[in-house]
Amino acid sequence: MGRPGYISRLLFLAALSVAIGWYAWQRYADPAPWSSQELEQITALWIQNLPKLSPNPANAVADDPRAAELGHRLFFDPRLSSTGQVSCATCHQPIRNFTDGLPKAVAIGVTERNTPSIVGTAYSPWFFWDGRTDSLWAQALAPLEHPNEHGSSRQHIAALLAWDTDYRQRYEELFGVAPQTDSQSMIDRTFANVGKSIAAYERLLLPGESRFDRYVAHLVAGGDYLKQDILGIDEIRGLRLFVGDAHCTDCHNGPLFTNFEFHNTGLLPPSGELPERGRIDGVREVLRDPFNCLGDLSDDPQHTCMELRHTRTGPELIGATRTPSLRNLENTMPFQSKGQFETLSEVLEHYNRAPLAIIGHNEAKPLRLADWQLQELESFLGTLAAPIAVDEKWLEPAPASKPLE
Repeated sequence: MGRPGYISRLLFLAALSVAIGWYAWQRYADPAPWSSQELEQITALWIQNLPKLSPNPANAVADDPRAAELGHRLFFDPRLSSTGQVSCATCHQPIRNFTDGLPKAVAIGVTERNTPSIVGTAYSPWFFWDGRTDSLWAQALAPLEHPNEHGSSRQHIAALLAWDTDYRQRYEELFGVAPQTDSQSMIDRTFANVGKSIAAYERLLLPGESRFDRYVAHLVAGGDYLKQDILGIDEIRGLRLFVGDAHCTDCHNGPLFTNFEFHNTGLLPPSGELPERGRIDGVREVLRDPFNCLGDLSDDPQHTCMELRHTRTGPELIGATRTPSLRNLENTMPFQSKGQFETLSEVLEHYNRAPLAIIGHNEAKPLRLADWQLQELESFLGTLAAPIAVDEKWLEPAPASKPLE
């Protein structure tokens, strides 16, 4: 072999050695200490920084324990449906973090979208994947009348509350009048109050402390970032990617790991379906919803409604869906608005590639992370699992109501 060829081979081997060393260092070396900027970002995600729920002026009974008791019973009651077989808990199952494990919800029929968790959603100004309602109580009403969900009617539900002794007594104590069935306006008021009671119950459903939160508490108390028994090395590496090169906190920020906004991330529709129009349709629906903040059935006399009055309506909303919380993803698969992905690894691979959107513009940029980095991200997301921070009695049906003798 001539001298030039020998030198080329040496240079190749040297470069290969450097590449292998770099990979080994990146993959297996202990993570570096957190920088002050990283610590600030991490602390912002801590559950201890979740503020107390603000009052909802549109729902006068939002924080009334009597409303929560009534709403709890209504949430698990299949008699609200036209078949007597579907309740809110049919799709929002406590054992699955109030989801159902299906690509699309199945009640009386099959719905259009995946069932999102309702844990912590009371903090959101918008509800459903497209944000087509602007309050938790308005959201609770929509499935009751949807033909593929409860398939019920306002008249049926108002009559149930008037007929059932326990419901009627609870309703009268809470709202000062009996459930009304004499006119459409009275029925509408009773129906709205059902939604407000269910919302009072759902406001109790908040995420508890996770291993991630215990790790943050450890850091805040001055504990060593590495020498602890809370998070493993891969989980710490995943956290660093989450607040750094993976850009996850661009959308998944704050103690609930969501900005409650709408983003087009280039999701492909399920086979045979048209692309998701998302928020561009949802914003039109919420603006004409009779149960919105500006409607006559809102309890807010001032109709402040800042979110609704100033919501975006531009073309950038085409194909955009609401950013979900990343807390408690365990047992909530499949993922995304139409259950496109069976596993978290599929979700992460989608964001790693960031394909072009079929409609609108994909806001995400390709991450180009290595497979092992995606695995580390997934490991970190597993540290967000936690029990729901509520007494167990709220996660089971209440004792059955008694009908009139």
